[in-house]
Amino acid sequence: MPTGPAQIRTTAGPLARRRPAHGSSTNSGKPAHPIWPLPELYAALSGGIRDYARANGFQRVLVALSGGIDSALVAALAVEALGAASVTGVSLPSVHSSQHSRDDARALAQNLGICFETIEIAAPVAAAEAALAPLFTGYAPDLTEENIQARMRGLLMMALSNKFGALLLATGNKSEAAVGYCTLYGDMCGGLAPIAGLYKTEVYALSRWINRELGGGSGRGEIIPQNTIDKPPSAELRPGQKDQDSLPPYDVLDAVLRRYFDDGATRAELVAEGFAEALVNDIAAKVDRSEYKRAQAAPALNLSLSQ
Repeated sequence: MPTGPAQIRTTAGPLARRRPAHGSSTNSGKPAHPIWPLPELYAALSGGIRDYARANGFQRVLVALSGGIDSALVAALAVEALGAASVTGVSLPSVHSSQHSRDDARALAQNLGICFETIEIAAPVAAAEAALAPLFTGYAPDLTEENIQARMRGLLMMALSNKFGALLLATGNKSEAAVGYCTLYGDMCGGLAPIAGLYKTEVYALSRWINRELGGGSGRGEIIPQNTIDKPPSAELRPGQKDQDSLPPYDVLDAVLRRYFDDGATRAELVAEGFAEALVNDIAAKVDRSEYKRAQAAPALNLSLSQ
């Protein structure tokens, strides 16, 4: 548990910074990624959003609401930071968006009391695909078509940010960014990435804490829809897609990332600790080849300890 006061600064930070030299955590005796008590984490992240927005002259913020856990947490933190009247949530469903995701996004906005807008992206995505069709003839659909959807959302959210002078908050977490499970110029768009320093398991833990302590415990009722917390995470860029189609379960992924990404443990050390060699090699390869994405990410809120 941390012993010093939290310090918040914006930085290219834990995602763009190179990992420590291998063995550094063993040499220092201190974990590279401190675990904060959830109330302090909530206060630090919401305070970081508030300070960054004010320092840069923003009165309003935008959050793209997918119906998933990451955007829900970012929206809840933004409301704590700036008040519900200063936060707008935008749903951007595609042909692959499930009805429960649409419903969860709307329910979250209602629970938070924020302005909620919907922009259907099926038509602009189809227009982009039609424009590219002559050049894509003979090529089977693949990740390219999935990323067109994510980048269309990024384009539209940045247009709203430009038109109304509102700060777009990126909603990516550390687990996904570490292994490149994110889209450049798509879901990575934004002027600040409030939860980029949180692993996915921490996102879930903080979301459950918000519901327990700030929702039910305060008599306000549910804040983050329970279905958002319970359902399997999915980018919903193709039919039936689940995060675990491409990634290990997040508790396993995060355990490896804490050692490899934060502490600088070697692959051999991780295997010796009991992780399967194929798993370690796959995660490490994803981390190493995603450096270029992390280098282009929005500024993160970097939690650190003063000595």
